[in-house]
Amino acid sequence: MSKIGAFLLYTLMIIVALICLGPFLWLLSTSLKTGENLYAFPPQFIPNPITFENYVKVFDIMPLWNYMWNTVVMTASGVGLNIIFCLITAYPLARLSFPGRNFIFFAIISTMILPNAAGMIVNFITINKLGLYNSMMGVVIPSAISVFNVFLLRQAFITIPREMEDSARVDGAGEFRIFCSIMVPMIKPTISTVLIFDFMAFWNSFLWPIIVLDDPKKYPLAPALSYLQGSLSFNFAYIAVGTIISIIPIIVIFLILQKQFINGMVGAVKG
Repeated sequence: MSKIGAFLLYTLMIIVALICLGPFLWLLSTSLKTGENLYAFPPQFIPNPITFENYVKVFDIMPLWNYMWNTVVMTASGVGLNIIFCLITAYPLARLSFPGRNFIFFAIISTMILPNAAGMIVNFITINKLGLYNSMMGVVIPSAISVFNVFLLRQAFITIPREMEDSARVDGAGEFRIFCSIMVPMIKPTISTVLIFDFMAFWNSFLWPIIVLDDPKKYPLAPALSYLQGSLSFNFAYIAVGTIISIIPIIVIFLILQKQFINGMVGAVKG
């Protein structure tokens, strides 16, 4: 590629990136504005003056720490259960031979065509019968396993050479030892990919927590910010601050795991 072509390509990529970052940058700008210039016309993209006072006051106006704790508990529980259940589901579908294995796999994959809303009524009835209504576990359990994650992990398990497994068996390793000590460490990039997807899904979960949780004090961040939007409509800066705070953990997790995320997606496609 010529230098002119590379320059045009990178310029286009920068423009597209700025367009995609536009809503986030506008929220960040709004969160740093004072009350006087919040509704200024023409709008100020770069606040003048810049203030961090909104980030201090928002914790006095809304119980943000409580909502953040609810979100952390829900996300940690959901991600942990999802990774465990998906691993123990994907491994036999990839490495063990038993009658009907392919049929079971394709039957599981076929459920991906169903919209998420199709299972909400069944999930709600089940959660209610189990006595988990208005509880954090009632939010987490219906999403404790993901068909898409099972597919990714199965593809990753398939790429592992059979010789490594045979060598471990010769050394006397059992199935559980092979799974924990060889197979799982070999697919860490794909597990990181699953972790990112699950973290985003649980951290941004909105509709299901509203359905299951009857007490607004138990809401995670996303529905809590929507619930409080009416009472905070007089100052959109506080809503912007809460939204920025809810986005930061996702950015941090992705920056930490971005290399593994890319390797995991490449491995899944090759598999």
